[in-house]
Amino acid sequence: MSSPKIAIIGAGPAGCMLGRILSLSNIPFTIYESDASPNYRSQGGMLDLHPGTGLTAMKAAQLWDEFLKHARLDGDYLLISDKNLKPLMQVGPSNKLNERPEIDRADLRMILTESLPEGSIKWGHRLQRVEEGNILVFEHKRESGYDLIIGCEGGWSKVRSFIFPEVKPSYTGIGYHRLTIPDAAHNAPEIRKTVNGGSVFACSNGQRLGLQQLGDGNIQISWASRRPENWTQTCTYDPHSVEQTKKAILEEMADWSPHLREAIGKAQDGICDPKNLCMLPVGWRWVHRRGATVIGDAAHLMSPFAGEGVNVAFDDARKLAFAITRAVQAGGGMDEVDKEVDAFEKEMFPRMEKYQRQTDDATRLWFFSEGNVRDIMPKIMMVHAKARLPAPLLPLAWGLVNSYWFAKTRIWG
Repeated sequence: MSSPKIAIIGAGPAGCMLGRILSLSNIPFTIYESDASPNYRSQGGMLDLHPGTGLTAMKAAQLWDEFLKHARLDGDYLLISDKNLKPLMQVGPSNKLNERPEIDRADLRMILTESLPEGSIKWGHRLQRVEEGNILVFEHKRESGYDLIIGCEGGWSKVRSFIFPEVKPSYTGIGYHRLTIPDAAHNAPEIRKTVNGGSVFACSNGQRLGLQQLGDGNIQISWASRRPENWTQTCTYDPHSVEQTKKAILEEMADWSPHLREAIGKAQDGICDPKNLCMLPVGWRWVHRRGATVIGDAAHLMSPFAGEGVNVAFDDARKLAFAITRAVQAGGGMDEVDKEVDAFEKEMFPRMEKYQRQTDDATRLWFFSEGNVRDIMPKIMMVHAKARLPAPLLPLAWGLVNSYWFAKTRIWG
């Protein structure tokens, strides 16, 4: 059969990984991306790629060697602390390739976009809607004739609305700010020393501060806290103003460690990025629709507090690319492609539910638990264990986690 005409909406991690693996089998596609260029907006901080999902996809895409050139082998230091900077968990640094290597999001996007055939991404194409007959309606043009449309354009996916318009993201109850300390070695050397090349996450009831060292020398700051859904309209400061935002966050952090408060004070003009964190319903599913599907955040938008989003998106992309490739190589026409896409969706549903539930449980514990944040840690460990262990082993895991935590907090200090 001749290859189906494929449109991928969104040049984020899922869309580019999907395109990359399809290109290795010479299956043509077009990616439509709303950004004007690959560097149009900041890509955020670091992320770690996980075995079995993100790392497996990088190897399947034949990008492992390129990944190693940019992997942050010095970035695996992790400190989780309370608001007084008292450690709850501390890992690394190892300065070597570990099980979950870190990489800056900007570098990851560069690797993926530069691996694609020239001209395969159409920049500056913001999709408005999909109409019957797989017609793509952009801000300035319409495109048609596609056999398969794959939505990879995030939580507010127009492709998902075409497939199943009844389901939309809901607010998690958590508002978010992103700030930056430029050239931290010069502007905030003591904060840089604390971050130690990796990440620090400090937590209190309903609040979380994140500090991440980026490869360009900057430190990215994230501040997340419980807020009403309309907080960006009703707050008493301009959430797009760095200086006003810093002042507001410092008021929220009035009883926090002075050293952590200093990190907010060191942020400078530039990125502010206020937003609501949203999610799709845990375990939702859609009725298969011939000629269209969704992956990544478009299928299972989650909060960032379990670190699974990009990894699951890469896993989606790898498995869908393999499914399409099988159909094309079998020569069965669009009926075979549709059969493979349908089977892929049925496999994805329980897989994505596991990660959605893990993320939702972790988010609720971090932000909607009262009392000493130290008491939350064993429960957080079990949330992650439940996503990886078979059910019969969970009672044993619970006993081991609690024994370890008792020894850590009561005996070792």
